[in-house]
Amino acid sequence: MTEANDKQAVPHANGNTEEITPITLPVRKLSCWSRFKLFLGLYWKSMVVCITPFALLPIILLNDIPQHRCMYVVLLMTIFWCSEALPLPVTSMLPIVLFPTLGILETDKTCMMYMKDAMLMFIGGLIVALAVQYCNLHKRVALKVISIIGCSQRKLNFGLIAVTMFVSMWISNTAAVAMMIPIMQAVLEELESQGLCKMYIDDQKAEEEGMLNKKPEEKTLTDKKPTKITVCYFMGAAYAASIGGCGSVVGSGTNLAFKGIYDSLFPDDEIDFPNWIIFNIPVMLINTFVTWAYLQWYFMGMWRPNSKEAKQFQLGKDGEEVARQVIVKRYNELGPISQQEIQVAILFLLSVALFFLRAPGFITGWAELITKTKIGDATPAIFIVIALFMLPANWNWLKFFTGKPDDLPKATTPSLITWKYINSNVPWSLIFLLGGGFALARGGKESGMSAMLGTYLSGLSDLPFLLLLFVICLFAQIFTEFASNVAIANVMLPVLAEMALQMEVHPLYLMFPAALSCSMAFHTPVGTPPNAIAAGVANIGTKDIAMAGIGPSLISLLTIWLSFPTWGLIVYPKLTTFPAWARAMANATKLAAPVVAAAIPSSGSLQMLANATNAVVNGTVH
Repeated sequence: MTEANDKQAVPHANGNTEEITPITLPVRKLSCWSRFKLFLGLYWKSMVVCITPFALLPIILLNDIPQHRCMYVVLLMTIFWCSEALPLPVTSMLPIVLFPTLGILETDKTCMMYMKDAMLMFIGGLIVALAVQYCNLHKRVALKVISIIGCSQRKLNFGLIAVTMFVSMWISNTAAVAMMIPIMQAVLEELESQGLCKMYIDDQKAEEEGMLNKKPEEKTLTDKKPTKITVCYFMGAAYAASIGGCGSVVGSGTNLAFKGIYDSLFPDDEIDFPNWIIFNIPVMLINTFVTWAYLQWYFMGMWRPNSKEAKQFQLGKDGEEVARQVIVKRYNELGPISQQEIQVAILFLLSVALFFLRAPGFITGWAELITKTKIGDATPAIFIVIALFMLPANWNWLKFFTGKPDDLPKATTPSLITWKYINSNVPWSLIFLLGGGFALARGGKESGMSAMLGTYLSGLSDLPFLLLLFVICLFAQIFTEFASNVAIANVMLPVLAEMALQMEVHPLYLMFPAALSCSMAFHTPVGTPPNAIAAGVANIGTKDIAMAGIGPSLISLLTIWLSFPTWGLIVYPKLTTFPAWARAMANATKLAAPVVAAAIPSSGSLQMLANATNAVVNGTVH
C-alpha cells in the first residue's frame, strides 16, 4: 500500500480537509525461546504422540523378539495413558492395531479381550445402577438414611459420608458424588441463611489472607475461599465415594479391571462376588469411619473442645432443626414411593442375591443346580437388564380389566428404564479402557514378556514379604494420584502376577492389595473424578485437598496393607499356599527362562538392571 493510500482526510468546520498519517503501533517481537515455550505449551501432547513411538523404537531394533515387541506396546500405552496425550479410550485401542501387526497376538484374540465376562458384568451392573438413578430411588434411600442418623453437625456429616459410601458400592463413584453434592449444598446454604455456619470466608478475612485481588463488583464464586466446614463436607463425600467403590466388584472400574485381568491370567481361580464382599466390607467400613473421624478432627475440632473450630461449628438445637427440615423438604419433594421404584428395588436386591449365591462356596450355588455348564457373573447381570425392559414402569394396564372407562390409560406404559437414557449415560469409553488392560495382560502372557519380567524381578523374593507388600501398595497409591486409576491397574497387575509366580506366592496376595490401592486417590483433583467434582463445585484449592487427603491416604494404606496378612487369610485361606495351577505356570515360565535369556544380549540394559537388583537385595552393594 502506498503512503497516499495510508493517509486519511479529516474534514474541518470551515469545509477544508487535512490529511493525517495514522499511527502505526510497533509489532511485539518474540524471541525464539519464547516462541518455543508457547509452541510447547500449546502442542506438547502432539509432540508426545509424534516423538514417543520413535523414541521407543530401539527396544525393538536392538533385539527383535516378541517379548520386546510387547514391551514396546506396553511402554507406549503407559506414556500415553499417564500423559493423556491421546484420550484414554483411544490409547486403549492401540493393541487392536499393534498386537497383530507386530506379531504378538492375532486380531480375533485381541478383539475378544474387549468383550469378556467381566466387561458384560460391568455393563449389566452399570445399567442396573442407572435404573436406580432413573427412578430417583437412590435419592429416596439417601435422604431417609440421613434423617434417621440425625442432623447434628457431626451426625449430619457422618450420615452424608456413610450414604455416599453405600451408594458408591453399586453405582459409579462419579454418579454417587454428583447425587450427594446438591443435597450437601442445600443443607449448608440453609444453615448459612440462618446464620449457623459459613460456606465461604468473608471478604475481610479473605483479603487478610491475600485471597482476593479483585474489586468487589468483579468478585465471583471462583474468587471465594471455602471455609473448613465446606471442605470437610465436600471432600468427605469425594473420599467416601472412592472408598465405597471398593466394597463390591461392580463398584468401580478398577475392580472390574482387576477381576478381568486375574480371571484371564488364572482361569482356575476366578474372583467371586461373595468373598469380595466379605473381605472388603470390613475394610471399607474402617476406612470410611476413620476418614470421617480424621476430617472431623482436622476441620471441625473433634477431640479439641477448646479449639476455634469446635466452638464455631456447634449447631445447637435450632441448627439441627433447620438441617432436619431441609432433609425432610427434599424427601417430600420426591412424593410417595412409586411402583417403578418398588420394582427397581426388587430387581436390584435380586441382582445382589444372584451375584452372591451363584457360587458362594459354603453351599451349592444356583448355577450348579440348574446346569453343569459354567455360568459367570455376566449371566445374572444381563438377566436383570432384560427384566428392566420387560417389566412396565406402572401397572395401569390392569385398569382395562378392573377400571372404569374414564380411568383407562391413554398411552402405552414405558419400561422401567429406556434405552435412550442408557445410551446417553453409560461411560462407553471405560469399556475400551478396561479392554485395553485385558488385551495387555493377554499379550504379555502370549508373547512371553510377563515371563521375562518375572525372571528379572525374581531377586525381590529375598525382601521381607510384608515390606514388599507395603512398597507395592505405596507405589500404587502414589501413581494413581497422577493418572487414571484403571490405567495404572492395567500396567501394574500383569507384572505383579508374574512376580508372584516367580516368588511362589499366591498371585492374589500381591494383585488384590495393588488393585484396591489404585482406587485410593485423595490428594489431587485429577486423581479421580469425585475429587474433581467436589473441588470444582466448592472451589476447593489443591492445597486444601492435599492436606485433607493425608489422613485417608495413611488410613487406607495401612488398612489395605495389614488386612491381607490378617483378615485376608480368614476369608482367603488359600493365600497361605502356592496352588498346583500356579506351580505349573511357574514351572512353565522357568522352562522358558533360558530361551528368553539366550535371546537377550547379556550386556542389555535389562540384564544390568537385574544384576543390580539382585546385588542390592543380597546386600553386596554398599
